[in-house]
Amino acid sequence: MSTVKILCVHGIGHQEEHPEWQPEWKRAIEDGLREWDNTIAVTAKFAEYDRYFAETPLTPQGSVAGVASLLMNGFIYGIGDAFHRRRGFGDISERVKWYAGMVTQWAEDAKLRAKCRAALQKDIADFKPDVVCAHSLGTLIAYDLLVHPPQAAGSLDFKLVTFGSQIGNPTVRGMFGGRITEIGPKFWYNLYNPQDRVFVVSLSVPSTAYLQVTTDTPTGHDAIGYLRHDNTRARVWRDIVANRATPVTITRRALAAADGRAPAVGGTKKPAPPRALLIGINDYPNPEDRLEGCVNDVFLMSSVLQETGFAANDIRVVLNDRATAQGIRERLEWLLADPQPGDVRFLYYSGHGAQIPGYGPGDTVDRLDECLVPYDFNWSRENAFTDDQFFDLYSQLPYDMKFVGVIDACHSGGILRQGGAKVRGINPPDDIRHRMLKWDIDREMWVNREIPSPNASLGPEYTGESKALRRLGRAVSVRTLPSAEYDAVRKALKHEGPYLPMIYQACGEGEFSYEYRHGASSYGAFTYSLARILRRQGHAGRRLTFQQLATEAAADLEALGYDQTPKLAGPPALKSHEIPWQGRTARKSRPAAKKKS
Repeated sequence: MSTVKILCVHGIGHQEEHPEWQPEWKRAIEDGLREWDNTIAVTAKFAEYDRYFAETPLTPQGSVAGVASLLMNGFIYGIGDAFHRRRGFGDISERVKWYAGMVTQWAEDAKLRAKCRAALQKDIADFKPDVVCAHSLGTLIAYDLLVHPPQAAGSLDFKLVTFGSQIGNPTVRGMFGGRITEIGPKFWYNLYNPQDRVFVVSLSVPSTAYLQVTTDTPTGHDAIGYLRHDNTRARVWRDIVANRATPVTITRRALAAADGRAPAVGGTKKPAPPRALLIGINDYPNPEDRLEGCVNDVFLMSSVLQETGFAANDIRVVLNDRATAQGIRERLEWLLADPQPGDVRFLYYSGHGAQIPGYGPGDTVDRLDECLVPYDFNWSRENAFTDDQFFDLYSQLPYDMKFVGVIDACHSGGILRQGGAKVRGINPPDDIRHRMLKWDIDREMWVNREIPSPNASLGPEYTGESKALRRLGRAVSVRTLPSAEYDAVRKALKHEGPYLPMIYQACGEGEFSYEYRHGASSYGAFTYSLARILRRQGHAGRRLTFQQLATEAAADLEALGYDQTPKLAGPPALKSHEIPWQGRTARKSRPAAKKKS
């Protein structure tokens, strides 16, 4: 009979409510392993850290600001659609508040974290486990130990299984410099239940030694539901029994097919062909919001991309009433699925943009978000496309992948000038606008409400001139630390922070994005200019950098009389790099057709 040594790291408090949890964990793990080898016996050790929380001076509720931040990200990432429809925190259960308090207490107290790391380090060094199974808060403690160099946890010759993990929550991820990285164990499995509402989010890690296994079940945050799930048995316990360093290829492919996207990023595969998603919306339900050139823009950009190396099969298009919030998210998952170093992915959007106010604690507006306006937009977060919906898909991409976005929209509110060009931005209805205003008693006027910056140390590149915006593609949700502290953390953890895409925006923050009439056909002025420049440089055999394209588009629009200046956002060091999707040689002339005799 062979023995497998399992170190179990429990989750958030209240173990006293279920005194049989330890033997139940052991039985669930042992049953899963014995399904593949009935001679296996499990020796289990249970880590202890509750006493360190009891010894801290903080209350179990943590700080109000920290709990509020975690709960807000829970609204967006992990607790459920019902919370999107609520503005405050009054309806959240006491258990969820307790969970938030425990996580916040751990995140905010460096001494508490150090004690937890030291205790787990000793357990690993003394017990020498084959597998470490960590649940909920235990996943944070395990990751916190394993990510901090130098590795002092003894031998790392074990596999890590995390479940009910909050590691991917932006509030938590911010303390690790905004990126989750490869860690030392032989392999890391993350069990993900989309029905777990306790701040749990899907997690991609740029490593070939990582696999996310979807364990969709109504048991929610319950540890046993994770450990006994069919996918856990088939994709984790089977692999551990077989003593393989990595899962078999067929298992990874099967999981990718089941999830609809690859579970891990990074790897040894060759770069895939360039892939593009093009979105255009003319026919918004409100007649006053309808545009003319967005569908034309999509076909124009598709033709330019195909001239510069994209295959027609690798370009997906979604237009008008099919471009709902859910439809856009699903296609973005396709666009960014199974990313490999060197891949090229391109996102294009033509339609309206807006700024949407968001409620925080106490039913007060505490932020503004840039957003794209899907077909079914109704000024609610679930029917908008903000960076919160975008962030999880791009932030963990491999650094040497090339992801470029082009947004032909503005976020300042639109106007329609009589006889003039249409503007690609919409004005909020009066009840939404009221959230952003306050009454100035002395001047007897309505003025803009002062909304605090999400991070005062960030410049307008991230938060706009107003300092109150969370902008698309900037990963502001994980830039929770002051910039100097953020830089120190990411350098200590040896990464560059979250992946940031290169984002072209049609105009500056306070400007408008206009439509252009090309004879009888309408286009976005920015898109039409962009296409002309790319075609001109292709014909001439030139290769542009990201910044050169933005500069030339700005000059082109100015010459045409448009009061809009395209902007480029992204890592400064990459702006001088060549655009990966452009023609390498001038177009060859076709041979003259032969005359029929």
